[in-house]
Amino acid sequence: MAKEKILSEIKEAEDNARKMVDDGKKNKNDRIASARAEAREIIKQAEVDAQKSAQSAMGSAEESIASDKAKIVENGESEAKVIASSASSKVDEAVNLIVNEFERAIHA
Repeated sequence: MAKEKILSEIKEAEDNARKMVDDGKKNKNDRIASARAEAREIIKQAEVDAQKSAQSAMGSAEESIASDKAKIVENGESEAKVIASSASSKVDEAVNLIVNEFERAIHA
């Protein structure tokens, strides 16, 4: 009878060991699945953050470009006004020069 009890206890110990191994494998697989899901969420959030960062940088760049464009246009308009004013003040001088050259050509 003691032999049967010992065998029964050995079998029970083996069953317990098998159960512990199975539980350990299940626990390992659950942790791996959980870690993978967490990694996917981290990657997803990183992509969202990267997109937001890119949009923010793009917005800042567009604002900077718009500001630079406005300054360039303003400077160009200012230079055009100066050139137009300078040209307009020299119209009388140019007309006199052309008339003098024409009269010289006629009298020559």
